[in-house]
Amino acid sequence: MRDLAKQAGVTSNKISRIKGSGAALAGASGKTQPALENGGVEFMPTGTYQGEGGPGVRLKEQQD
Repeated sequence: MRDLAKQAGVTSNKISRIKGSGAALAGASGKTQPALENGGVEFMPTGTYQGEGGPGVRLKEQQD
């Protein structure tokens, strides 16, 4: 959590709140998403992928 907080430029407390309840201030979530994407996380919108699904996250495919 400390590494993500540092990469996102937010406090560890904010990361802890996001992790615990999913609740986040718009500014904190706007900063954490790019940090997570840089770390290999892909955010998926609601839509059809391997069946109907809601929004979610997954690890990006590794490029050789």
